[in-house]
Amino acid sequence: MELFSSPAAQVIVAIIPIVGIVFGGTLIFFFLLWTHRQTMLQIRNGIYKPANFDLQVFSLLAGMLLTCVGIVLTILFLCLDGLSLSLLGGLIPLSIGLGFLLFHHYYKP
Repeated sequence: MELFSSPAAQVIVAIIPIVGIVFGGTLIFFFLLWTHRQTMLQIRNGIYKPANFDLQVFSLLAGMLLTCVGIVLTILFLCLDGLSLSLLGGLIPLSIGLGFLLFHHYYKP
């Protein structure tokens, strides 16, 4: 038995991710545009102060979050499907998180 049997329902279900991607892309574009204009005006008026970005804190936070999410997803996909390609949905964030944690450990500013 098919979940969405009518063609209209299939079209709507296929359009939802496309609309989300277009909306998200538009939102990101305008955020970057307005941030750029704000920075340019601050530079022109002489009040610009560059933001301090702490690479070590970022790599630690991102590594911890991605590692935890990756572990949970890996265990979930392993229990649901066993060894299959869906397991990559957990292994990819897990490996990126471990990479961030290794970077945090070995990075000496």
